[in-house]
Amino acid sequence: MSILRNRKIRGSGSKFRVVYRACGLAAPRQGHLTGELFIIGNTFYNITSTRCRVHRVIILLQVVLALKMRIAFHPLLSIAALAVLWHIAAMAAASPLLPSPTAVAAVLTREIQSGQLPYHLGITLARLAGSFALAMSLGTWLGILLGRHPKLDRFFDSWLVLFLNIPALVTIILCYVWFGLVESAAIAAVVINKLPNVIVTIREGTRALDRDLLEMAEVYRFGRLKTLRHVVWPQLYPFVLAASRTGLALIWKIILVVELLGRSNGMGYQLHLFFQMFNVSAILAYTLAFVVVVQLIELGILKPLDRHARRWRR
Repeated sequence: MSILRNRKIRGSGSKFRVVYRACGLAAPRQGHLTGELFIIGNTFYNITSTRCRVHRVIILLQVVLALKMRIAFHPLLSIAALAVLWHIAAMAAASPLLPSPTAVAAVLTREIQSGQLPYHLGITLARLAGSFALAMSLGTWLGILLGRHPKLDRFFDSWLVLFLNIPALVTIILCYVWFGLVESAAIAAVVINKLPNVIVTIREGTRALDRDLLEMAEVYRFGRLKTLRHVVWPQLYPFVLAASRTGLALIWKIILVVELLGRSNGMGYQLHLFFQMFNVSAILAYTLAFVVVVQLIELGILKPLDRHARRWRR
């Protein structure tokens, strides 16, 4: 909430105290207001402009309800409301197939204390980091190459369309069949699934490069490395960031399937074990832990980079 502040405004020959919120609107002009005013959003609530106590009470109730409505849309309160609904549904179902939030929290605490959850989560995050870095580096290089050379782009465009439409499950199975149930096959399956998306995004960004800036770099005899660093990369940065954010959401889903089908550790492997035992509490606990970690990566790394990329915009 914004800070309340006081301001005196003349009206009808007397001075009145106006309490208003700094909500981005222009300050009320002198003589336009006659009383104690609350500004919530774009709505004005004038309290002392009437002598009727009942009317004052009604206006105060409107102010309270308006504040509650604004607070109700806070993300943390939304999550709390979801937890309450989950608890009510679990109490109504009274079944181990729908455990309560407290039961899931207890399992989550136990798994963290035993060391099982940190171990398997670390394995999955290591696979995520390796496959993400490989897919982004290869995809960025190939995307720039196709964007800068139209003939290569026309030749490989059908390849991209083909790989974009192959189901992830098929790619994972083929990698395990061809290369065996080894770590390199798991990483390759994730990279192959993500690579076409990165290439397409970076290719479109390369096509949108400012030709005038490229010609200026050529006139001033910039080398390839200097042109890439000072001309191409600043323009591609938003596209790279977009590919990173969508890639993170895609890769961690694929990694779970990869671990479920052919690995003996990781979050996907654990979820498969819990599925065989119908342990819904453990499934939800591991899922919640992984989602929280991915959201922390999004909020702590990707969103600050996004703000940095858009810092020149008003």
